[in-house]
Amino acid sequence: MVLNVRSLVKFPLVILGIMMIISPNSQALPLPELPNNNFKLQQSRDGFLNGTNRRRKSRSQVTSVSELQDVSPTQWAYEALRGLVERYGCIVGYPDRTFRGDRALSRHEFAAGLNACLTTIERLLQENVAVLREDIEKLKRLAREFEGELAALGSRVNNLESRVAYLEDHQFSTTTKLTGEFVVGLTGITSGEKNRGTEEINKVTNLGYRGRLELNTSFDGDDLLYTRLATGTVPAYSDITGTFEGELGFSQPDNSDLAVELIIYEFALADNVRMFVEPVGGAFDDFVPTVNFLDGDGASGAISAFGSRNPLYYMGEGPGIGFQGQIFEVFEWSGGYLATDGGDPALGAGMFNGPYGAIAQFAYEPSDNFKVAFTYVHGYNNLDSGTGSRRSNFQTFIEEEFEDFEASVNTVNNSYGMEFTWRMFDQFVLGGWGGFTSTRTLGAIDLGEELGNIDRGKLDIWNWAVTLAFPDAFFEGATGAVIVGMEPWVSKSDIILPDGLRNNDRDSSFHVEAIYEYPLNDNISITPGIIIITSPDYDDSNESLVIGTIRTTFTF
Repeated sequence: MVLNVRSLVKFPLVILGIMMIISPNSQALPLPELPNNNFKLQQSRDGFLNGTNRRRKSRSQVTSVSELQDVSPTQWAYEALRGLVERYGCIVGYPDRTFRGDRALSRHEFAAGLNACLTTIERLLQENVAVLREDIEKLKRLAREFEGELAALGSRVNNLESRVAYLEDHQFSTTTKLTGEFVVGLTGITSGEKNRGTEEINKVTNLGYRGRLELNTSFDGDDLLYTRLATGTVPAYSDITGTFEGELGFSQPDNSDLAVELIIYEFALADNVRMFVEPVGGAFDDFVPTVNFLDGDGASGAISAFGSRNPLYYMGEGPGIGFQGQIFEVFEWSGGYLATDGGDPALGAGMFNGPYGAIAQFAYEPSDNFKVAFTYVHGYNNLDSGTGSRRSNFQTFIEEEFEDFEASVNTVNNSYGMEFTWRMFDQFVLGGWGGFTSTRTLGAIDLGEELGNIDRGKLDIWNWAVTLAFPDAFFEGATGAVIVGMEPWVSKSDIILPDGLRNNDRDSSFHVEAIYEYPLNDNISITPGIIIITSPDYDDSNESLVIGTIRTTFTF
């Protein structure tokens, strides 16, 4: 039950005493309802946007006791409650139109209810409406009995009103909430070789950061305009190591140049269906859940890009649209379309004439402890995931290997994935995924008269991972985790490359990652972690790659 008085106090059974002492022959005018200007914003950047219900509930005045769904004429207090609701207007129901009369009542709650009726009687007297003297005498006796509680309640209300007034005068915006996140990483490579063991990787420790400022704006309480400004100095290690394996999840090599990185507007398209419009910087994980307990988008959880999610989710970026919905509460579907060069009006670009990626996912979540999803991705010139071997990022591989010839390749790919997470115990979460991509090149690759052409062909690319997470390990709020898997590799290819280059990855390379995330407080956490890549770039001649980091995350 919600009282329509200035106290803003919610309680269930006010009036079990009051409703038996007020005469049903008296009349009362209903008090005006308090305005509700609050809205809830969804936490949108933590991987999946988990369908948080942000619809505001109706709090309109109950004018008849029959509107309260859990009150029937056979109940002993029905007549007294009807007089209280219909004549005095002291109470309204809960948002779901229930009274909840079987719950315990405290003296403070009773005092608040009494205060409501006193206010009603006072207004009736001011407006010259007849009020029975016996009702006034009964309320006076109750007022004396609860004088202490009423005084305390009034003091708390006055204090609350002054604090609300201060917040209104100093708020950032009536519709926008500002949040921020800064990741500071002390990172370095302690071991590794590249170019088939002929070149040693520099062992340099560096200190960098990734900063994000986020504007969360709602216009009606059920929509969200999310704007993110970002910059940073954390390097992309693939430029140093010669492989995309072990890439950090919080890499941001922007040289501290601030830019608008992402804009999303989401809203309810229909019941249980939300739509996402992304004019800038879209990604599949904005509207498709990645089903990984350790996916914190680099700021929490896994420290590597591969450990954060199935690489299939990286095979799409740019402007586009997305959808998300539920069926029977346990089934969840999502999908969308992103165009890499969607904002470019040049020939061979734009929303439908250039590179694009389309994704569809269906998930089953019978409980909060288990979820499994099946994912399909189709793309044109959108193969490279930024994880795994250089050959699995085939477009970048061709451009780098034959940059003197300005070679490029067009690809079409179809990818299939399965992801799951299972909280077996309170302090143990088992998860993992597997992914397969079938890719074919479109047309021959021209390398000039000296090398001729590379004929069109197909590539098969695989990846898998198993994640072990230990929530509240040693300390409440802390998380320990181990990730083991194989980043994307080319298992089979019929494309013949010149200069003796291998067209597939014949050796095995394993990704092993371990982290321990410890929260210093609600806004600061520190995460030491290590990444070990055996046979980097799927080449046994390369020494194991070891990357260490101490990540500190600040949020506000």
